[in-house]
Amino acid sequence: MTTDLTSQPVHVQLQALDRREISSRELLDLHLDQIDASHVNAVITRDDDAARAAAHAADERRARNESIGTLDGLPITIKDSFETAGLRTTSGAEDLADHVPSCDADAVARLRHQGAVIMGKTNTPACCQDLHTDNALFGPTLNPHNPKHTTGGSSGGPAAAVAAHLTPADLGSDLAGSLRLPAHYCGVYGLRPTHGLIPARGHLPRPPGWITSSDMVTPGPLARHPRDLDLLLAALTTPSPDEYSPWSVTLPTARRPVGQLRVAVWADDASCPVDRNTTDTLAAFEGTLAFVGASVHRTAGPVGFAESLRLFEQLLHATTTATTDDAAGAAELAAARDLHTDDASPGAAIIRHRTQTHRAWFRANEERLRLQQTWHRFFADGPYDVLITPAAPTAAIPAGSRSLTVDGVERSFFDQTGWANLTSHVGLPSLVTPVARGADGLPIGLQLVGPAYSDRTLLVMAEQLAPSLGGIADGVVTSWSG
Repeated sequence: MTTDLTSQPVHVQLQALDRREISSRELLDLHLDQIDASHVNAVITRDDDAARAAAHAADERRARNESIGTLDGLPITIKDSFETAGLRTTSGAEDLADHVPSCDADAVARLRHQGAVIMGKTNTPACCQDLHTDNALFGPTLNPHNPKHTTGGSSGGPAAAVAAHLTPADLGSDLAGSLRLPAHYCGVYGLRPTHGLIPARGHLPRPPGWITSSDMVTPGPLARHPRDLDLLLAALTTPSPDEYSPWSVTLPTARRPVGQLRVAVWADDASCPVDRNTTDTLAAFEGTLAFVGASVHRTAGPVGFAESLRLFEQLLHATTTATTDDAAGAAELAAARDLHTDDASPGAAIIRHRTQTHRAWFRANEERLRLQQTWHRFFADGPYDVLITPAAPTAAIPAGSRSLTVDGVERSFFDQTGWANLTSHVGLPSLVTPVARGADGLPIGLQLVGPAYSDRTLLVMAEQLAPSLGGIADGVVTSWSG
């Protein structure tokens, strides 16, 4: 067995395990060798002995025909923001440098319950709070396609590890495009599932031991093939025994093949313009859809972009205050009182959102629920099965840059996640799928959005279209010259 198997997607690696073509221990060691040889700095914490013990246990189960789950024996990595029992979890923060949890985050426990072998943790910016993946503990993670460009954040370590074939899949998280932007920049598939399907307990930066998490953070998988995301989604929506849950989730399968889908396309918006490479990629994707018979319609979008983003930012800054200590909270309240009423700067808006009253939050939440109804009517009345949007305004920006330039025009740095955040606060399933490479060779992805619980429609669509898109997720550059 050669290291070629590490370049294969999850479902192929599982087939090799089931056919006894390779053992879990051997497959793990192949991936560990890949990690050892890598220069992208994506996997930052390992416990090889524990991983080998888990792989050996999976091999013994398989020998007895007692496989425990759909991922039994598969080595994977986990974003360092998810607590892992016995394995250091820092969320990239210096004050958590020595934090070794005693129990798993719920999503991690679900993966273990399905037999996954946790071989390491992947890098994230400190407390998941940047669009670059870099921190004082572990340094920057490099984009496998070009180390001079960012991986994005905050799931940059997971996306880079998958792209560089260090792992067949990773568990990431998405609050403000944190999973989808790195998937786009690194040329892999990344799914933000319908919100609420996968619990976020044990996800940092909520302090260790907290039961609650942000009301918008959503765990989700990254992989090199859409079929792999479906396997991981099944595992992640199956409660582990420790959850004591009587519920089970059966997501609907796609109702029709891609050639019969009704597809809307929101190609651009003055609030978040995209560059020529992205425009051309989207137009080519529309042509592919039309060629296979899908019904394709351009739309101005179901919601006002700027209004939706304003609401998202209000809810985002509210949820980040949960762990603010009393002294910092008092200082913010004082700063809010000192603001001039006509101060419309971004900093003033953040202070107002972080100090809003409970009444203001209730009204914002009511606005969010009405926005969800608007999205529902858009899909139901169109009728549309899927909405296609850009994943981001451009391909990966230069590493460390704090600016964004779109066709020569300076834009807000945070426009990088503008398109992703159309759905972040309304909880719709959103899939980034790699589609093409730009003129500079960097990946360009698109975002597929569906109504609530249509996650599998998006995955089936991506899988059926993958052969027409050049296999970008499988063709990553894993080393550079110079």
